[in-house]
Amino acid sequence: MEPLDLPTEIVHRGQYDSAVRHLRAAGALLPTFAQLADPARLPGPVQARIRGVGPDAADAANLFRIHWFNDETRAGRSEAPGFLLLTGELTGVAAPIALVLGNRFPLIGAHKVLAAYACLVARIVSGRFDPARHKAVWPSTGNYCRGGVAIARILGCRSVAVLPEGMSKERFAWLGRWVEHPDDVVRTPGTESNVKEIYDECAALARDDANVILNQFAEFANYAAHVRCTGPALEAVLETLRARNPDLGLAAFAACTGSAGTLGAGDHLKDRHGARIVAVEPVECPTMLYNGYGAHNIQGIGDKHVPLIQNVMNGDAVAAVSDASCDRLDLLFNTDAGRRYLAERRGVDRRTIDGLGNLGLSGIANLLGAIKTARYCGLSANDLIVTVATDDASLYGSERGETLRREFPSGFDTVSAAEVYGEHLRGVGADHYLELDHRDRSRIFNLGYFTWVEQQGLSVEAFDRRRDRRFWRGLRNALPLWDGMIEEFNARTGLDRAD
Repeated sequence: MEPLDLPTEIVHRGQYDSAVRHLRAAGALLPTFAQLADPARLPGPVQARIRGVGPDAADAANLFRIHWFNDETRAGRSEAPGFLLLTGELTGVAAPIALVLGNRFPLIGAHKVLAAYACLVARIVSGRFDPARHKAVWPSTGNYCRGGVAIARILGCRSVAVLPEGMSKERFAWLGRWVEHPDDVVRTPGTESNVKEIYDECAALARDDANVILNQFAEFANYAAHVRCTGPALEAVLETLRARNPDLGLAAFAACTGSAGTLGAGDHLKDRHGARIVAVEPVECPTMLYNGYGAHNIQGIGDKHVPLIQNVMNGDAVAAVSDASCDRLDLLFNTDAGRRYLAERRGVDRRTIDGLGNLGLSGIANLLGAIKTARYCGLSANDLIVTVATDDASLYGSERGETLRREFPSGFDTVSAAEVYGEHLRGVGADHYLELDHRDRSRIFNLGYFTWVEQQGLSVEAFDRRRDRRFWRGLRNALPLWDGMIEEFNARTGLDRAD
């Protein structure tokens, strides 16, 4: 196989046969990507089994909940993905902004579990991962490694989470409950921006051939799964809102770069609706915007490099937002004083205020990137911007406490809430925003050379293949073949015939 090719056949028969035996013993029937894109297609016996399992249980039934259509209980299914619609009363812009809720996903309360499933299962059904022998290594800045640990535990294999030591206490507490051994959590130096340190640790772990590195920044299964599952889910939100306003169009999809998997959904939305694709990054570490560097606290988005799976040449804009804004808005959205100010002084309705707890730090960053896009482009009430809230506020209580102690030692009151609202929400402008032309795209694309060719050893020829849109379209063609491979794998375990 070429380094960037997705496997569409079995490449190691012995490992494949071992995986069949292992997953048969684990009772793990695997969902196809078609089923995760449209869970209404799930077989009746599977739907019946799901109903008896809690959404956070380490049970194989929860594999079939790895989709955007879970209801607010996370145990049932809704007709459309859950979303929070924010309008000018809060945002100060005419364009409506729909944040689709990642906290409805099972196991980790974040949509990164979809990427983890895709990356591991694509390897299992092609014979490139033997759960009986291999350990899955999950380099991450928080949610992807949690998703990987959960998926691996359900499939009965051991895994290792690699993440910066400066991530939130809540992430480490969750990992401590789910990993097999304490040393299966590896803390690397630094915080959100220190991705290279994660790669260096993975290079050391890879010297043991029992360790398989599932690098979300370079695993094209991550991209392909979001094109197939997340893109249509965001489109379903558009159609739901069009039932209320038939004139509504999809103006843009804005999302933090992160591993760039979620950004892949933009390729679907651009093909179908001509939506702009806006990559969001921290202004404290403006890699794409200014070839810059630095540290920040918008946990879950990573930076100081351009992911291998980012379709840079299809992007339309880059928006940089401040981690100071995200930290302070987290207080505004999740304290009594902040919520009271929004209700009493700004007239924000109670349902919207209650929904703001669905936004974690990266979700707030996505909201700010969407507001910048609306301002820069002069969008109207008929121009929808769609984005995602990867996780929710429950993962950041410790970070909220630090912000309070650091920035508001005398307490966060009505005056504080007004200042935060005015500066960090209504005061958001179109600064640090770049509309991309071909030269800008090429510059950002070329930045990836230093990570993937010079540091990680990819050939220049393989690296450059990604300039061509035909390369990315070819990745999507693998998904129907993978579904066939998953169905064949399930047939071999015999679990597809179980009641």
